[in-house]
Formats: sequence, C-alpha cells, structure tokens
Amino acid sequence: MAGSVMLGILTSIDSSIAVLFFAQLTVGIGNSFNAPAFSAVLPSLVRPEDLGGSISLSSTSINGSRVVGPILAALLMHWGVTTSQVFFINSCTYLIVMSAVVRIALPAAKRTQESGWKSLTLGIRTARARPVLRRLLVTMFSFSLFSLPFVGLFPAVADLTFGIQPRTPVYKWLYATWGLGAMFGALAIGTVLAGVDKRKAARGGFVCFAIFMTAFASVRSTPLAFITGFFLGASYFSTTTALMTILQSRLELEIRARVLSLWFMAFGGTIPIGNLIFGPIMDRVGSRPVLLFGAAWALFLAWSCNIEKIDLHVDSQTTKT
Repeated sequence: MAGSVMLGILTSIDSSIAVLFFAQLTVGIGNSFNAPAFSAVLPSLVRPEDLGGSISLSSTSINGSRVVGPILAALLMHWGVTTSQVFFINSCTYLIVMSAVVRIALPAAKRTQESGWKSLTLGIRTARARPVLRRLLVTMFSFSLFSLPFVGLFPAVADLTFGIQPRTPVYKWLYATWGLGAMFGALAIGTVLAGVDKRKAARGGFVCFAIFMTAFASVRSTPLAFITGFFLGASYFSTTTALMTILQSRLELEIRARVLSLWFMAFGGTIPIGNLIFGPIMDRVGSRPVLLFGAAWALFLAWSCNIEKIDLHVDSQTTKT
C-alpha cells in the first residue's frame, strides 16, 4: 500500500524513472512478504479435502484481477481519472484486504526451536530432505526460467510474433484474453478437475502448455493468436495451480511459509531473470524460437516431474527401513 501511495505521488509530479523504480521495488518487497504468508494461511482455513478448491479460488482471483484491473483502469482514465489517481485508488483497496485479514482467527502454530542461520535456512533444508518438495521447486524454477519469459516479455512477443503494437486496444484485449484463460485454468483445478489426481493434472498440464505454446508461436493471424493465447493461459495456470496444491498438501503448518517462500522465489522471482536472458535473444532471433524452446522445455518437465514415481520410491524405501 505504501508503494502504491508513493507511485501515486511520484507520477503526479512527473518524477524521474529511478525514483519510480524505487517505489516499484517497495511494492515488490511487500509482495515478497505477503505472498508466502498469505498462501500459508489457506490450508489452516479449510478442510484437507477442500485444499485444492481453496488454492484454485485463490489463483482464480489473482488472474481475474489481471483481466478486470486493466479494464477498470482504462474505464476510469476514460472518465477523466489521472494515472496518479488510479494508483491512489489502488492503494485504498489494500485496506479491504487488511480488514479481512485482521478478522481471521488462525490456529496457533508450533514454533520451531531453531534460531539464527538455522532458522533462516529451514525451508531449504526441508526441501532438500524431501524428494517431492525438491522436485517441485526445481520444476517450478526451471519452468519459470525457460518457459515463462513470455509473461514478462508479452509486449515484445505480441509485436514480434503478430505485429500487434503494445499501446493499441488489440494488444490490451490479447493480454486480457490470455489472463482470462489463466483464470479459467486455475478455476478448473478446483471444479471440473477436482477429482483428478493433481500429480497427473500437473504432468498433463505441461503437455497441454507445450502444445498451445507451439500453436501460439506458429499461428500468423490475430484471431488465432487470441484463441491459442486463451488456451495457453489456461494450461499455464492450471499447471502451476496443480503443482501448488501438491506442495501445500505436503507441508506442516510450522514450516509451510518457509517452503512457500522458496516456491514464490522459483515462481515469480525467476521470471524476471528469464526476461534478462531471453530478451536480448528475442531481439536477435525473433520471438518464435524462444517460445518454441519454452514449449520443448515444458514437454521435458512433463516427463521429469513424475511425482507418482518419486512417491513410490519413497514408500518402498520407508517399507525397507
């Protein structure tokens, strides 16, 4: 909220880009504290059998805001609201969330006895000691790095692949369509796919992502870009929601936020690194080879992220012990 207020003030006085970067950094720091803690709360508020549905709804709300937010901002600015005022309105919405959070009664968590460096590295040590957690985090890290740079480079992808300029209404509708697909993909995990083993759903999601990413990179016309973009968004977030559900279901309350912080580093924190790596490559060779490489990597992850096989191996080792 403080970062949004800063952005509102700075845009109203036409501040330098460096100061705007600092304000945006403040927003990012706030998200880095909020995201693991907020997600760690969910399993404490629902029954175990409802965990997938709660994570699905949470992911749906995130992607729904990607669609609705820009539309509302565009409408407000059409009605004469300035950019800085949009930031101020956005900062006020945090009060709604905070008022909800303070009303929640959470069960008492058993505190870990470790302190200092050991406490800081507890999430890392937990992930290293549990093969499934380790595989999920490595999978998400590499998926974000190699397959998802298009998320941050979406304006360049639209321009280089389809000739759609970023500032045009067509681009905004293309991005909203992709976000709408992501919203429905997340919602599907808790509804039509609620009865499907999330381990199978995740692997199937990687296959679908590879197919639709290939289609998105191959089509030439704008209408086909909208169609494939929608299904690309759906496969993207149904896959990540399934992986998140598997991860959440295997974490005890006292370590949940520690491991989830690693998840959000792998998920959201890695995409900007991919942007830095693949942005210059995209400038040199175009967007399609980068997108096709991301599709190929997703297909590899469909093979490597075999959680069922890991579970069977761990169970056999436990039985022998």
